[in-house]
Amino acid sequence: MAFVTNDVSIGDSEPRELLFDRHVEYIANHGNDKNDYEYCMTEFLRMSGIYWGVTGLDLMGQLGRLNRDEIVDFIRKCHCPVSGGVAACEGHDPHILYTLSAQLDGSFFGDKWGEVDTRFSFCAVAILSLINKMSVINLDKAVDFVMSCCNSDGGFGSKPNAESHAGLIYCCVGFLSITDQLHRLDCEKLAWWLCERQLPSGGLNGRPEKLPDVCYSWWVLASLTIMGRLHWISAEKLERFILSCQDGETGGFSDRTGNMPDIFHTLFGLGALSLLGDDRLRKVNPTFCMPQYVIDRCKVQPKTIVL
Repeated sequence: MAFVTNDVSIGDSEPRELLFDRHVEYIANHGNDKNDYEYCMTEFLRMSGIYWGVTGLDLMGQLGRLNRDEIVDFIRKCHCPVSGGVAACEGHDPHILYTLSAQLDGSFFGDKWGEVDTRFSFCAVAILSLINKMSVINLDKAVDFVMSCCNSDGGFGSKPNAESHAGLIYCCVGFLSITDQLHRLDCEKLAWWLCERQLPSGGLNGRPEKLPDVCYSWWVLASLTIMGRLHWISAEKLERFILSCQDGETGGFSDRTGNMPDIFHTLFGLGALSLLGDDRLRKVNPTFCMPQYVIDRCKVQPKTIVL
Protein backbone atom coordinates (compact mmCIF):
# COMPACT_ATOMS: atom_id res chain seq x y z
CA MET A 1 0.00 0.00 0.00
CA ALA A 2 1.37 3.42 -0.92
CA PHE A 3 2.05 5.86 1.93
CA VAL A 4 -0.16 8.95 1.65
CA THR A 5 0.79 12.21 3.37
CA ASN A 6 -1.89 14.64 4.55
CA ASP A 7 -1.08 17.82 2.66
CA VAL A 8 -2.54 20.58 0.52
CA SER A 9 -2.09 21.60 -3.10
CA ILE A 10 -1.02 25.13 -4.00
CA GLY A 11 -2.43 26.38 -7.30
CA ASP A 12 -0.67 28.74 -9.68
CA SER A 13 -3.26 31.44 -8.97
CA GLU A 14 -2.40 31.71 -5.26
CA PRO A 15 -0.47 34.84 -4.10
CA ARG A 16 3.32 34.73 -4.39
CA GLU A 17 4.12 38.10 -2.82
CA LEU A 18 3.25 39.68 0.52
CA LEU A 19 -0.02 41.61 0.17
CA PHE A 20 1.22 44.23 2.62
CA ASP A 21 -1.40 46.95 2.24
CA ARG A 22 -4.32 44.52 2.33
CA HIS A 23 -3.04 43.02 5.59
CA VAL A 24 -2.75 46.48 7.15
CA GLU A 25 -6.38 47.20 6.27
CA TYR A 26 -7.54 43.76 7.41
CA ILE A 27 -6.01 44.13 10.87
CA ALA A 28 -6.82 47.82 11.33
CA ASN A 29 -10.51 47.19 10.57
CA HIS A 30 -10.78 43.93 12.50
CA GLY A 31 -13.47 44.10 15.20
CA ASN A 32 -14.82 47.49 14.16
CA ASP A 33 -18.28 46.04 13.58
CA LYS A 34 -19.44 45.13 17.08
CA ASN A 35 -22.57 43.47 15.65
CA ASP A 36 -20.58 41.09 13.47
CA TYR A 37 -21.31 37.42 14.26
CA GLU A 38 -17.62 36.50 14.48
CA TYR A 39 -16.96 39.40 16.86
CA CYS A 40 -19.81 38.39 19.16
CA MET A 41 -18.83 34.73 19.22
CA THR A 42 -15.15 35.34 20.04
CA GLU A 43 -15.49 37.39 23.20
CA PHE A 44 -13.37 34.81 25.07
CA LEU A 45 -10.48 35.60 22.68
CA ARG A 46 -10.72 39.38 22.87
CA MET A 47 -7.48 40.03 24.78
CA SER A 48 -5.53 37.60 22.61
CA GLY A 49 -7.05 39.26 19.55
CA ILE A 50 -5.68 42.61 20.69
CA TYR A 51 -2.20 41.10 21.04
CA TRP A 52 -2.40 39.43 17.62
CA GLY A 53 -3.57 42.62 15.92
CA VAL A 54 -1.26 45.06 17.70
CA THR A 55 1.80 42.87 17.13
CA GLY A 56 0.91 42.24 13.49
CA LEU A 57 0.57 45.95 12.74
CA ASP A 58 3.72 46.74 14.70
CA LEU A 59 5.71 44.23 12.61
CA MET A 60 4.48 46.12 9.55
CA GLY A 61 5.36 49.50 11.08
CA GLN A 62 1.68 50.53 11.11
CA LEU A 63 0.87 50.71 14.83
CA GLY A 64 -0.48 54.23 14.37
CA ARG A 65 -3.55 52.78 12.63
CA LEU A 66 -4.94 51.67 16.01
CA ASN A 67 -6.60 53.73 18.76
CA ARG A 68 -4.08 53.43 21.59
CA ASP A 69 -6.29 54.99 24.28
CA GLU A 70 -9.19 52.66 23.46
CA ILE A 71 -6.96 49.59 23.72
CA VAL A 72 -5.36 50.67 27.00
CA ASP A 73 -8.79 51.43 28.47
CA PHE A 74 -10.05 47.95 27.47
CA ILE A 75 -7.05 46.24 29.09
CA ARG A 76 -7.56 48.19 32.31
CA LYS A 77 -11.19 47.09 32.45
CA CYS A 78 -10.05 43.45 32.12
CA HIS A 79 -7.65 43.71 35.07
CA CYS A 80 -8.83 41.95 38.23
CA PRO A 81 -7.73 44.00 41.29
CA VAL A 82 -8.28 41.06 43.66
CA SER A 83 -6.04 38.48 41.99
CA GLY A 84 -3.91 40.86 39.95
CA GLY A 85 -4.72 38.85 36.85
CA VAL A 86 -6.07 39.87 33.47
CA ALA A 87 -9.16 38.38 31.82
CA ALA A 88 -9.91 37.73 28.16
CA CYS A 89 -12.71 40.30 28.28
CA GLU A 90 -14.48 42.48 30.82
CA GLY A 91 -16.56 40.31 33.14
CA HIS A 92 -14.57 37.12 32.50
CA ASP A 93 -12.32 35.29 34.99
CA PRO A 94 -8.59 36.12 34.84
CA HIS A 95 -6.31 33.46 33.31
CA ILE A 96 -2.57 32.90 33.02
CA LEU A 97 -2.83 33.11 29.23
CA TYR A 98 -3.08 36.78 30.17
CA THR A 99 -1.36 36.57 33.66
CA LEU A 100 -0.07 34.09 36.39
CA SER A 101 -0.52 31.37 39.15
CA ALA A 102 1.86 28.60 40.53
CA GLN A 103 2.18 25.13 42.19
CA LEU A 104 4.59 23.33 44.51
CA ASP A 105 5.92 20.89 41.88
CA GLY A 106 7.06 23.75 39.66
CA SER A 107 4.08 23.65 37.30
CA PHE A 108 1.65 26.54 36.83
CA PHE A 109 -2.12 26.75 37.04
CA GLY A 110 -3.93 28.50 34.21
CA ASP A 111 -6.50 29.91 36.62
CA LYS A 112 -8.09 29.26 40.02
CA TRP A 113 -9.59 26.00 38.72
CA GLY A 114 -6.18 24.34 38.60
CA GLU A 115 -5.49 23.24 35.00
CA VAL A 116 -1.77 22.53 34.46
CA ASP A 117 -0.06 22.92 31.08
CA THR A 118 3.43 23.82 29.81
CA ARG A 119 1.82 26.73 27.97
CA PHE A 120 1.21 28.26 31.38
CA SER A 121 4.85 27.74 32.38
CA PHE A 122 5.89 29.75 29.35
CA CYS A 123 3.30 32.46 30.03
CA ALA A 124 4.48 32.76 33.63
CA VAL A 125 8.17 33.30 32.92
CA ALA A 126 7.41 35.51 29.90
CA ILE A 127 5.26 37.80 32.04
CA LEU A 128 7.70 37.84 34.94
CA SER A 129 10.71 38.54 32.74
CA LEU A 130 8.93 41.44 31.05
CA ILE A 131 8.12 43.05 34.44
CA ASN A 132 11.48 42.06 35.99
CA LYS A 133 9.98 39.84 38.71
CA MET A 134 11.52 36.42 38.02
CA SER A 135 12.67 36.20 41.63
CA VAL A 136 9.13 35.58 42.92
CA ILE A 137 9.05 31.93 41.68
CA ASN A 138 11.12 28.84 42.43
CA LEU A 139 12.92 28.78 39.11
CA ASP A 140 14.68 25.44 39.66
CA LYS A 141 11.37 23.65 40.24
CA ALA A 142 9.77 25.42 37.30
CA VAL A 143 12.59 24.24 35.01
CA ASP A 144 12.42 20.71 36.41
CA PHE A 145 8.70 20.52 35.66
CA VAL A 146 9.16 21.61 32.06
CA MET A 147 11.97 19.09 31.56
CA SER A 148 9.75 16.35 33.02
CA CYS A 149 7.48 16.96 30.00
CA CYS A 150 10.26 16.08 27.54
CA ASN A 151 9.66 12.89 25.53
CA SER A 152 11.97 10.28 24.04
CA ASP A 153 11.59 11.86 20.58
CA GLY A 154 13.11 15.09 21.93
CA GLY A 155 9.79 16.94 21.90
CA PHE A 156 7.55 18.23 24.67
CA GLY A 157 3.90 17.76 25.60
CA SER A 158 1.48 19.68 27.78
CA LYS A 159 2.39 17.66 30.88
CA PRO A 160 4.54 14.59 31.71
CA ASN A 161 3.92 11.67 29.28
CA ALA A 162 1.75 13.77 26.96
CA GLU A 163 2.27 13.60 23.19
CA SER A 164 4.87 15.88 21.60
CA HIS A 165 3.28 18.83 19.83
CA ALA A 166 4.95 21.68 17.93
CA GLY A 167 3.00 24.41 19.74
CA LEU A 168 3.97 23.04 23.15
CA ILE A 169 7.55 22.55 21.98
CA TYR A 170 7.66 26.26 21.20
CA CYS A 171 6.38 27.03 24.70
CA CYS A 172 9.01 24.82 26.33
CA VAL A 173 11.89 25.99 24.13
CA GLY A 174 10.78 29.57 24.75
CA PHE A 175 10.63 28.87 28.49
CA LEU A 176 14.19 27.53 28.43
CA SER A 177 15.30 30.50 26.33
CA ILE A 178 13.97 32.95 28.94
CA THR A 179 15.39 30.99 31.89
CA ASP A 180 18.82 30.46 30.24
CA GLN A 181 18.46 26.67 30.28
CA LEU A 182 18.73 25.82 26.57
CA HIS A 183 21.67 23.52 27.34
CA ARG A 184 19.13 21.03 28.73
CA LEU A 185 17.73 20.38 25.25
CA ASP A 186 18.76 17.54 22.96
CA CYS A 187 18.83 19.99 20.07
CA GLU A 188 19.82 17.49 17.40
CA LYS A 189 16.93 15.13 18.17
CA LEU A 190 14.40 17.91 18.71
CA ALA A 191 15.40 19.81 15.57
CA TRP A 192 15.01 16.68 13.45
CA TRP A 193 11.53 16.10 14.88
CA LEU A 194 10.63 19.68 13.99
CA CYS A 195 12.11 19.44 10.49
CA GLU A 196 10.00 16.35 9.84
CA ARG A 197 6.96 18.57 10.21
CA GLN A 198 7.63 20.07 6.76
CA LEU A 199 5.43 18.55 4.05
CA PRO A 200 5.88 18.46 0.25
CA SER A 201 3.77 21.64 -0.04
CA GLY A 202 6.38 23.42 2.09
CA GLY A 203 3.94 23.92 4.96
CA LEU A 204 4.52 22.69 8.51
CA ASN A 205 2.22 20.58 10.67
CA GLY A 206 2.11 20.27 14.45
CA ARG A 207 2.22 16.47 14.71
CA PRO A 208 2.79 13.54 12.36
CA GLU A 209 0.00 12.87 9.82
CA LYS A 210 -1.68 16.27 10.33
CA LEU A 211 -2.34 18.90 7.68
CA PRO A 212 -0.04 21.92 7.41
CA ASP A 213 -1.15 25.11 9.14
CA VAL A 214 0.25 28.65 8.99
CA CYS A 215 0.41 28.91 12.79
CA TYR A 216 2.94 26.07 12.85
CA SER A 217 5.08 28.12 10.52
CA TRP A 218 5.64 30.21 13.64
CA TRP A 219 5.77 27.52 16.34
CA VAL A 220 8.25 25.34 14.42
CA LEU A 221 10.29 28.11 12.83
CA ALA A 222 10.67 30.07 16.08
CA SER A 223 11.83 26.94 17.93
CA LEU A 224 14.39 26.17 15.23
CA THR A 225 15.55 29.80 15.26
CA ILE A 226 16.09 29.76 19.03
CA MET A 227 18.14 26.57 18.62
CA GLY A 228 20.18 28.06 15.76
CA ARG A 229 18.79 25.62 13.19
CA LEU A 230 16.50 27.73 11.03
CA HIS A 231 18.46 26.55 7.99
CA TRP A 232 17.43 22.93 8.57
CA ILE A 233 14.14 23.39 6.69
CA SER A 234 13.41 24.66 3.17
CA ALA A 235 12.75 28.35 3.74
CA GLU A 236 11.80 28.87 0.08
CA LYS A 237 9.11 26.19 0.12
CA LEU A 238 7.76 27.36 3.48
CA GLU A 239 7.54 30.97 2.27
CA ARG A 240 5.61 29.80 -0.79
CA PHE A 241 3.12 27.95 1.44
CA ILE A 242 2.64 30.93 3.78
CA LEU A 243 2.09 33.40 0.94
CA SER A 244 -0.45 31.05 -0.67
CA CYS A 245 -2.58 31.33 2.50
CA GLN A 246 -3.24 35.06 2.00
CA ASP A 247 -6.70 36.28 1.05
CA GLY A 248 -6.20 38.36 -2.07
CA GLU A 249 -9.49 40.25 -1.61
CA THR A 250 -9.79 41.03 2.10
CA GLY A 251 -6.21 40.62 3.28
CA GLY A 252 -5.26 38.42 6.22
CA PHE A 253 -3.91 34.87 6.38
CA SER A 254 -5.85 31.62 6.79
CA ASP A 255 -4.71 28.36 8.34
CA ARG A 256 -4.08 26.86 4.92
CA THR A 257 -4.51 27.61 1.23
CA GLY A 258 -8.05 28.53 0.18
CA ASN A 259 -9.59 28.95 3.65
CA MET A 260 -11.00 32.06 5.35
CA PRO A 261 -8.48 34.41 7.01
CA ASP A 262 -8.45 35.27 10.71
CA ILE A 263 -6.42 37.55 12.97
CA PHE A 264 -4.64 34.64 14.73
CA HIS A 265 -3.12 33.16 11.58
CA THR A 266 -2.41 36.64 10.22
CA LEU A 267 -0.01 37.43 13.06
CA PHE A 268 1.78 34.09 12.89
CA GLY A 269 2.05 34.26 9.11
CA LEU A 270 3.66 37.70 9.40
CA GLY A 271 5.88 36.53 12.27
CA ALA A 272 7.14 33.55 10.28
CA LEU A 273 7.86 35.73 7.25
CA SER A 274 9.84 38.07 9.49
CA LEU A 275 11.92 35.13 10.76
CA LEU A 276 12.52 34.19 7.12
CA GLY A 277 13.94 37.66 6.52
CA ASP A 278 11.16 39.55 4.69
CA ASP A 279 12.59 43.08 4.52
CA ARG A 280 9.15 44.74 4.54
CA LEU A 281 8.63 43.56 8.10
CA ARG A 282 10.33 44.52 11.33
CA LYS A 283 12.56 41.94 12.97
CA VAL A 284 10.57 39.70 15.32
CA ASN A 285 11.94 38.13 18.51
CA PRO A 286 11.56 34.32 18.20
CA THR A 287 11.01 33.78 21.94
CA PHE A 288 8.30 36.37 22.60
CA CYS A 289 6.73 36.87 19.14
CA MET A 290 7.07 40.61 19.61
CA PRO A 291 9.08 43.12 17.59
CA GLN A 292 12.74 42.95 18.61
CA TYR A 293 12.85 46.68 19.38
CA VAL A 294 10.15 46.16 22.04
CA ILE A 295 12.17 43.39 23.72
CA ASP A 296 15.27 45.59 23.63
CA ARG A 297 13.31 48.46 25.18
CA CYS A 298 12.17 46.17 28.00
CA LYS A 299 15.82 45.16 28.57
CA VAL A 300 14.92 41.48 28.34
CA GLN A 301 17.55 39.13 26.90
CA PRO A 302 16.16 35.69 26.03
CA LYS A 303 18.89 33.29 24.97
CA THR A 304 19.45 31.63 21.62
CA ILE A 305 21.97 29.06 20.44
CA VAL A 306 24.52 30.27 17.93
CA LEU A 307 26.18 27.52 15.87
